Amino acid sequence: MKNCFLIGLLVAVANIKLSAQTKQTEHINRIWAAYFNQSRFSNKWGMWAEAQLRTKENFVEDLSQGFLRLGLTYYLNDVTKFTLGYAYANEFPSENHKNISTYEHRPWQQLQWHTKYGKQRMMQWIRLEERYRRKVKNDDELADGYNFNWRIRYNILYEIPFYKNGIEPNSWSFVANNEIHVNFGKQIVNNYFDQNRFFLGFKYQMAAHSNLQFGYINVFQQLGAGNKYRNFNVVRVFVFQNLDLRKKKP
Repeated sequence: MKNCFLIGLLVAVANIKLSAQTKQTEHINRIWAAYFNQSRFSNKWGMWAEAQLRTKENFVEDLSQGFLRLGLTYYLNDVTKFTLGYAYANEFPSENHKNISTYEHRPWQQLQWHTKYGKQRMMQWIRLEERYRRKVKNDDELADGYNFNWRIRYNILYEIPFYKNGIEPNSWSFVANNEIHVNFGKQIVNNYFDQNRFFLGFKYQMAAHSNLQFGYINVFQQLGAGNKYRNFNVVRVFVFQNLDLRKKKP
């Protein structure tokens, strides 16, 4: 069942890309840098904290977006957790607001779970977002009010260690990751499919609870007009910390 779902997902993304070849597609090169922290305070409670910064084009030219995301996590068990949170997104001056930044308020809810296959690991999450994006009047001024839509995201990551001992400090792994985004709501007309993100890269386990992931991510996005697409070639550099702050039993 799992393999059928993954094959279906990849076929769907491929069909979307093929249908876009005869339409207008913009190609952009960027760098995404981010820090993620998931800390567990007790058997049931923890937190999610995240900061991201993305360049605009030609990898190092200007800034496009910045994100701050926080969440309160409830652990259903050691491998499954639910997070309720809020994100603030800033979009630096861009196409229809060339001289000002605009922003977005984004409450979110997420169910995340982990599976092990011997030394290999798989992580999945389903995330629901409520996106309140500030309206833009012109290049120099924001308008009153917000555009709103829902977005659901499904993310799957698979990790294959290079060493027989598995994942341990100073070890390397191969990482493959795919995440699909789907829009819905009254204001969505042409782009129910929002974007797909496909990542291939490496993970270096710096310490027991800290790791560095870097590699290439392809982001294929459909814009609101419906017949315009963006294809991003992205160098992704992420640092993750997963801290267990529970008191150890003597």
